[in-house]
Amino acid sequence: MKPLIAGNWKENCTIREAIALVSGIKGLVKDSGHADIVICPPFTALRDVSAALKGSSMMLGAQNMFYEEKGAFTGEISPLMLLELGCRFVIVGHSERREYFMETDLAVNRKLKLCLKNNLTPIMCVGESQQERNEGVTKKVIEREITDGLEGIGKKEIERIVIAYEPVWAIGTGLTATPQQAQEVHAYIRQLLSDMFGESAKKVRILYGGSVKPENTKELMAQKDINGALVGGASLDAGSFAEIVKRSA
Repeated sequence: MKPLIAGNWKENCTIREAIALVSGIKGLVKDSGHADIVICPPFTALRDVSAALKGSSMMLGAQNMFYEEKGAFTGEISPLMLLELGCRFVIVGHSERREYFMETDLAVNRKLKLCLKNNLTPIMCVGESQQERNEGVTKKVIEREITDGLEGIGKKEIERIVIAYEPVWAIGTGLTATPQQAQEVHAYIRQLLSDMFGESAKKVRILYGGSVKPENTKELMAQKDINGALVGGASLDAGSFAEIVKRSA
């Protein structure tokens, strides 16, 4: 399965900074055909990053979108707007959206379905907090987020969805789940998908997200059910992100 490496820039980069960063990455990964590469800048930089990506195999993604195509939803962004800018991917249900903006599994599910309707590939995020891991309820949390997030999704549709496991306690903290810890949860996600969707589960890419760095990429990617990475902080440095891409082979 071809790995997918996605860079989530979060609330970083002015337009000028974004152009410089993506131009740097573009030059460093031009021979990395072994992986699909997605860049997810802030909304304000989407158009310029889209233009800067021309001539490369890298694809454009958004960090979020609303679950309606249009309407009186002040401050929201619709899938139609993202398509117009050249987006092919959208991150849905990132833990920071869930934690700071109170996004529910129902909202994630609605966004997911609207992505599919508009031929956008959703990267649906799931993961447990440090407290939940300490309490031994990691699998219970993952099961709820997978089951509720994928409610009403069919066997053919699941093949168009990317899942990202991001242990919340490892995001931006410098902590990383060990490859074995990550694989254990990835395998559990694969089993849940298999129970829900049968053979189609084998075609779903499951990414790991949580302080991915060049130093831990190879070991993480060597795990059976890890099919790529959702990269946060390291995606803001062209050299580091390019190295993660190269080491994902």
